[in-house]
Amino acid sequence: MRVAQPAKEFGMASSNNTSLQLRSLVKKTGELELSLIRLPIPQPKPDEVVVRVEATPINPSDLGLLLGAADMTTARRSGSASEPVVTAKVPEGLMKAMAGRLDESMPVGNEGAGTVVATGDSDEARALMGKTVAMIGGAMYAQHRAMKAKQCLVLPPGTSAAEGASCFVNPLTSLGMVETMQREGHKALVHTAAASNLGQMLQKICLKDGIALVNIVRSDEQATLLKGIGAKYVCNSTSAGFMDELTEAIAATGATLAFDAIGGGKLASQILSAMETAINRNAKEYSRYGSATHKQVYLYGALDTGPVVINRNFGMAWGVGGWLLFPFLQKIGFAAAQGLRERVVAELKTTFASHYTKTLSLAQALDPDEIAVYAKRATGAKVLINPGL
Repeated sequence: MRVAQPAKEFGMASSNNTSLQLRSLVKKTGELELSLIRLPIPQPKPDEVVVRVEATPINPSDLGLLLGAADMTTARRSGSASEPVVTAKVPEGLMKAMAGRLDESMPVGNEGAGTVVATGDSDEARALMGKTVAMIGGAMYAQHRAMKAKQCLVLPPGTSAAEGASCFVNPLTSLGMVETMQREGHKALVHTAAASNLGQMLQKICLKDGIALVNIVRSDEQATLLKGIGAKYVCNSTSAGFMDELTEAIAATGATLAFDAIGGGKLASQILSAMETAINRNAKEYSRYGSATHKQVYLYGALDTGPVVINRNFGMAWGVGGWLLFPFLQKIGFAAAQGLRERVVAELKTTFASHYTKTLSLAQALDPDEIAVYAKRATGAKVLINPGL
């Protein structure tokens, strides 16, 4: 094993070769417990490296594991300032949804970036010594993470860990949406919650690649933000004329595929309805089964956790399903997925740049006041954790 420096250089909180990791536990008693535990700094296998994690984002996809179904208005903090414990009640009616994780302490954090401080003996691992790399694979809310060398993405020289921390989930999701559109034979897209960090990336991709994109937002401020980066079609779902505006935008673009981050409510149904109306403008004859053009909405988020409401006024050629990044990457294979990753690296400071409103330490991330803010999943309020603080 090759190590960068003695323990001090590892960025440890103490000199006993341990490292902090954030854990989420849902107890059978109906209580969520968030805590920091101390673990031995991992020792790399021959094909692995140990990364000192210096930046890891709080993505919406992380919050489901982190907070479970807990009612965070009941959150209480105990423990010490450096190693706090947060507890909150899980409503009895939601405990069934937690059955698969009861009494199992789970590490959190999908992606992150940092410096390689130790390596295994393989040439591939040794070549990463001292490099700043990005990673995906869970358990990133920690001071150190062991990873296979081939799973690390070396960041370009001059790129900080903070700049590379979000280079997987949002960039690959936005690229995956475009790739899905092309593979399934659609020619334009509709995207909801479109002013998000991911939504802005998708808009930049579509501008660069010449793809028509219909953005659905929830405020005039969000519409202004997107138009400021070049968006042509932006529809505010809270406006009185929303359905007319959406139908016009879909008619202009020919969009028959949508990605919906909201999930619950009637928005997916409204999109399908607008697609059907737009398609039927050019219909040569009436069909009681609706248009033969397939219209698809993929739900990839759950900002609204309520039921998905479908009003069947858009014929028979339609679908509503789920879409997740990791199954998609597995489906397209390593070579295609690697091509997407290479594009992310090439455009990391432009198309795929992420912006954060706050950086927290691991302990600060367990402050109930901070949790109340980032748990809202508000557009433009992305939070970064630096485990070394």
